[in-house]
Amino acid sequence: MIRAISIEREFGCGGSEVARLVASRLGWHLWDGELIQEIARLTKSTPQAVEKSEWRVDARAYQVLQDFLRGAFEGGLPPTDRLQLLDARQIAAVSEKAVQAAFSSGPSVIVGRGSQYFLRNRRDVFRVFLYGSRDLKIRRLIAMGISDDQAIKQIDTTDKARAVFISRNLGLKWPEHHLYHAMFNTDAGEPRAAAMLLQCMQQFEGDK
Repeated sequence: MIRAISIEREFGCGGSEVARLVASRLGWHLWDGELIQEIARLTKSTPQAVEKSEWRVDARAYQVLQDFLRGAFEGGLPPTDRLQLLDARQIAAVSEKAVQAAFSSGPSVIVGRGSQYFLRNRRDVFRVFLYGSRDLKIRRLIAMGISDDQAIKQIDTTDKARAVFISRNLGLKWPEHHLYHAMFNTDAGEPRAAAMLLQCMQQFEGDK
């Protein structure tokens, strides 16, 4: 029996809305913004700080991490750079605790935060990936009130930064296709994507 759905998604594809629709249809708890709040609580931070730091990429700080792991760290960087490194690593490490807490809370739809990886060995979790075309993702952001230039910039950079963060902090490619049971294109709209996801999950559960 499926106890949770893990939803990873491309930025701007409507993943949060699909997750909301799926959770509402099933009557399950939605862990999306609440998951960020849980990570903030565990890191004694704020949701705003988590979101700001989560996809930060700092090549110099990453080199310090490599030196530290080789036993060569001598504290050469100023405290602010060291803090940036700890922020990213701490968030990556504590995300697993937050995801496991969400899963343990009962039937849930869990959005992102590495849940597809942290729950990869559970047979009672249905893991999906949502994606969409660049043009429609840009249009979706513009419809939300974001300027054309900012929408294009966010679509073209956010997922690249996410991929680098996940590679450096989890040692994974993003997206890692083999982690998912199914992948859905959201271009036809969030309601249709949610319906396809639920139908596929029911088939998957029936085959078990």
